[in-house]
Amino acid sequence: MKFLILNGPNLNMLGRRDRQIYGALTLEEINREIAAAFPGDTFDFYQSNHEGDLIDKIHDLYAPAGVCDGLVINPGAYAHYSYAIHDALEACPVPAIEVHLSNIYEREEFRRVSVTAPACLTVISGQGMKGYLLAVRQLKERTRS
Repeated sequence: MKFLILNGPNLNMLGRRDRQIYGALTLEEINREIAAAFPGDTFDFYQSNHEGDLIDKIHDLYAPAGVCDGLVINPGAYAHYSYAIHDALEACPVPAIEVHLSNIYEREEFRRVSVTAPACLTVISGQGMKGYLLAVRQLKERTRS
């Protein structure tokens, strides 16, 4: 199976950002952990600090059919206000799961609402790097059903 792991703004700074909130792993280390956990699968890892780049990457999944089996997205702060990413996800033919390293529901008030989440199958929040693994497992199980 093939998956797109899409990471939004500031996630390229993991390992240097507040480790109490985001953990000590870098994004590259997280990507290696994901690939190692699912050796028979293929992953396209992409990170951007630019909203339009993330939307374009989601649009790339529209055609041809079968280009990807599932999308794991950590939209970062865009989760809280990007209706454009929501709309791209909503129209995307590929099932998506939203992931957040920290528990957004226990953080600042403005972080407790995700406008992108309703366009995804579910949200995994507060599980650190394991959230990505849980999301891939859920997408694999969904595809098998």
